[in-house]
Amino acid sequence: MPIFDFLSGQFIDVIHWTDDTRDPMVWRFEREGHEIKYGAKLTVREGQAAVFVHEGQLADVFTPGLYMLETNNMPILTSLQHWDHGFRSPFKSEVYFVNTTRFQDLKWGTKNPIICRDPEFGPVRLRAFGTYSVRVTDPARFLSEIVGTDGEFTMDEISFQIRNIIVQEFSRTIARAAIPVLDMAANTRELGKLLGKEIAPMLAEYGLELPELYIENISLPPAVEEVLDKRSSMGVIGNLNQYMQFQAAEALGKDGAGAAAIQAGLGAGLGMQVGQAAAQAGPWGAAPQVQSAAVPPSRQMPPPPPVEHVWHVAENGETKGPFSKAAMGRMASDGALTRDSYVWTAGQDGWKKAEDVMELAQLFTVLPPPPPGA
Repeated sequence: MPIFDFLSGQFIDVIHWTDDTRDPMVWRFEREGHEIKYGAKLTVREGQAAVFVHEGQLADVFTPGLYMLETNNMPILTSLQHWDHGFRSPFKSEVYFVNTTRFQDLKWGTKNPIICRDPEFGPVRLRAFGTYSVRVTDPARFLSEIVGTDGEFTMDEISFQIRNIIVQEFSRTIARAAIPVLDMAANTRELGKLLGKEIAPMLAEYGLELPELYIENISLPPAVEEVLDKRSSMGVIGNLNQYMQFQAAEALGKDGAGAAAIQAGLGAGLGMQVGQAAAQAGPWGAAPQVQSAAVPPSRQMPPPPPVEHVWHVAENGETKGPFSKAAMGRMASDGALTRDSYVWTAGQDGWKKAEDVMELAQLFTVLPPPPPGA
């Protein structure tokens, strides 16, 4: 609640306003019958302005200072009120004190999403919020346009209207700026300045200004942000085929133990099939033409396909690959892979020269070895 104090005497009054809540924007000095004696003292502190209203008309606006309410310093009020009775007849006027300091850390935000067209994503819905500050620059206009006869006017009574103006101008500014959604975070400062410039003429009609306006965040709907996160993840993964091969190699276990186990299992299975074929061939090596009655041919499982290794090549301190055997053959033909190139595959004990790996040494049989002494 505003706190005020005044001293009254036969010939003099003291009119002033003190408030420590920083919430009221306008407060009316209350006096029974609105009677103010001629010669009263008016104290206007820093961050305040006093507006005299006489018989429904704005008479005078006093800036910070100490005033004696006499005819020589109230020319406008003097023309409205005749001082024919001197000290014996007080004049009836209303005094409104206006807080001209900044009201800071006020919030604004979009209640509903704003639809705009993005050059990359197409139509998108955006939400935004931020803070702003406001102060009264023209007390007389603010009193006549907004306050009226309200004896105590607070910031809450006009903040809703200001928020609507900010959101409306934000929608128009975003639509005209044509900034991609992914670049808006880097341009919030410029957007805030542009938005404040667009709002300034509208608030000036109310006697107000916005010294500061900040855009703290511009966000997309949660569903769109989730898809955008997935897209970012794909960008981090890069080549999907190489990523799948890497995952498969990781699944084989450390040091190729898993690959060795798979190869051993395949070798055992192949040995069992060779043994069965030899037993069916008989003592003279002729394979009987009688099929097994226990397992019909249609139900016999085909042998598993051979395991194809993928190879990594070390070149100039960097690792390239993985490459299939066919790709390694093409590299050998082109000269990109030589006998002295170091290669590695899952299950191999460290890096080896290509000519020391039996599976790759075959790639160089069609090429003559280097001449002696080369």
